[in-house]
Amino acid sequence: MSKLGNLGARLHRGEVSYDFIGHRKLWYSISILITITAIVGLAVRGLNMGIDFQGGAVFTTEKTSVSVSQAEEYAKNASGHDAVVQKLGNGTLRIQIAGMDTQQSDEIKNELAKDFKVDSESIAADLVGPSWGDQIANKAWQGLAIFMVLVVIYLAIAFEWRMAIAALVALIHDITITVGIYALVGFEVTPGTVIGLLTILGYSLYDTVVVFDSLKEQTKDLTKQTRFTYSEIANRSINGTLVRSINTTVVALLPVAGLLFIGGGFLGAGTLNDISLSLFVGLAAGAYSSIFIATPLVADLKEREPQIKALRKRVLAKRAQAASDEDHPVARRLDDDSEDAAPAVVGPRDQAAPRSRRRPSGKRR
Repeated sequence: MSKLGNLGARLHRGEVSYDFIGHRKLWYSISILITITAIVGLAVRGLNMGIDFQGGAVFTTEKTSVSVSQAEEYAKNASGHDAVVQKLGNGTLRIQIAGMDTQQSDEIKNELAKDFKVDSESIAADLVGPSWGDQIANKAWQGLAIFMVLVVIYLAIAFEWRMAIAALVALIHDITITVGIYALVGFEVTPGTVIGLLTILGYSLYDTVVVFDSLKEQTKDLTKQTRFTYSEIANRSINGTLVRSINTTVVALLPVAGLLFIGGGFLGAGTLNDISLSLFVGLAAGAYSSIFIATPLVADLKEREPQIKALRKRVLAKRAQAASDEDHPVARRLDDDSEDAAPAVVGPRDQAAPRSRRRPSGKRR
């Protein structure tokens, strides 16, 4: 068995563990700090909305030897706006400039023709209205709202309302971080980005439900025992599914990382960045939130229940009594002796019990 598999087996059996629940304030602080950073980045820099959402013009050139960076400079000089330039497989260039109307589009087309030293008729210009992007955004928000409602209802029925609230908080946490990263990095937001955001919700919820299912199974008849508190059982549930969550996340992140860093970064296929970044950040944030946010939050909510509070008091009282007995072994031994036990032997051991009388030797009567 591999080292990771052996560790997973030991975690599942409870032989080794890490106190995730005990350090929950640390995880909450880290998440709050990351979320605040994402919100500040979103408020200060905003999102770089693509042409599908803002509207604008798309220019397609014939096969040319002009580089992408040079074409970006030509387009910026002609329009005064940053442009997204992509080199297509047949050697042509696709230039996107947001916020352009028909009159501006014609002027930019003529300027680009001069810079490329071609006839203006050889450059195709298409106008994109923002209405299509607005429809996509509205449908996405509607789908997100419906998804959240259905998730809360399902988890409240399958598990309980506390787990539903914790899962909802974790999902909002993941979306906020992903959107904030887009604002900080400055990647263009396209319909592919919206699809990526909706996709990560399923991955995030999957890890959370796996831990919740283990927690539900281990907390059956919890109040009938006095060995573990609810938080300790929750911690065992996280440790028991930890390696599984790591394996699932790593396997999902590897192809997405290939799209983002190799396809979008090394090979320069910028069209992959819009969806791959949302998937990469969302998957990582989802794995984090299911372990460090959702389950600790459930434990916090459950520990407020009167019966769970009473259980915690009984468990701690029993442990305090056990520790006291260990400190006073003589008192513990005397307490364990029953009232009708044999009296303690005093004196030499060979005089403790008299021998039975024997008849003197002689004739029988």
